[in-house]
Amino acid sequence: MDQGIRRTFDINPDGVWVVVKWEDFVVGSSFFVPCINTKRCVQQVKDVVTPRGYDIVQNVTVENDRLGVRIWRLL
Repeated sequence: MDQGIRRTFDINPDGVWVVVKWEDFVVGSSFFVPCINTKRCVQQVKDVVTPRGYDIVQNVTVENDRLGVRIWRLL
């Protein structure tokens, strides 16, 4: 099984790596991270977006019967 190279800006709130294409995370877009440890997810995302100057809003929610965090990029 090829897992690829782990990048420092990938997130893993529950120990499972989530790859986000940050270059495609444009203003007005959002993504959902299914996870149990929502606080860790939010912190990991903030650690990635803060140096990039992205302004985000996050919401802990249930989508398709899965707990997780939806993150939107603002202006």
